[in-house]
Amino acid sequence: QVQLVESGGGLVQTGGSLRLSCAASGGTFSGYTMAWFRQAPGREREFVAAIRWSGSTTSYGESVEGRFTISRDNAKNTLYLQMNTLTPEDTAVYYCALARGWLPTRQGLYDTWGQGTQVTVSS
Repeated sequence: QVQLVESGGGLVQTGGSLRLSCAASGGTFSGYTMAWFRQAPGREREFVAAIRWSGSTTSYGESVEGRFTISRDNAKNTLYLQMNTLTPEDTAVYYCALARGWLPTRQGLYDTWGQGTQVTVSS
């Protein structure tokens, strides 16, 4: 059974940085797209970033473009999200997800989700 486990969340001050990790297990992930989504209290879950299997193609949500960097280590089956210049608006539960195709913002395409990791940015 495929499982995704996020880690690296926590409390950080405005302007700080965090690096999230997502470890995948229980399957083979060749050719899969991996992505990060987030959900703040009272808001819908939104797309953050996605990366293709090769790592050569990435996509970012408008609100994080230029501040966040997504990467993956296929040898370790691990996805990363480097988050810089954080603001209170980045406070949310961050989820990683797995998809077989490449329509990065389409949540319905992702068939496996992690439990999420909380990121809180204080002002």
